[in-house]
Amino acid sequence: MFAVPDNTVAQAENPALRHPARVALSYATNRDSWRHLLRYDPSERFAALIERTEHDEIWLLSWLPGQHADLHDHGDTSGAFTVVSGRLTETVARLDAVSGQAAADGDQHELTGGQSRVFGPGYAHQVHNAGPDPAVSIHVYRYGSRTMRSYPLSR
Repeated sequence: MFAVPDNTVAQAENPALRHPARVALSYATNRDSWRHLLRYDPSERFAALIERTEHDEIWLLSWLPGQHADLHDHGDTSGAFTVVSGRLTETVARLDAVSGQAAADGDQHELTGGQSRVFGPGYAHQVHNAGPDPAVSIHVYRYGSRTMRSYPLSR
């Protein structure tokens, strides 16, 4: 057994060191922080800013069946997204550095409630709700904003 000295002080958590996936999971489980923002738009996926901090932007997205995000990256931003409910499919793209063309024939990841994916600068992907039910996800963008740079698909 170890004794803790009386003068021991616990330092506050540094939010910059908290992984974006942990931030997304924390918001995903705190539905009261975003429930009032949730909407479903039949013409396009819905997005609402939940909070902007010194380090992160936290966004709520809703996806009706068939809705998707075209092939894109997030510029110089890193982050993560967590599925709250429903099912989303992420397809990671292979990029041709010379032509700037992308082929969305990379790995596919089927995500359900509580599962997360992370991304870094230049990470190109598509996200799609191929399921029969609406999906909700929380997205965290670290040291940047919700930049979306689109890529043309090569054939």
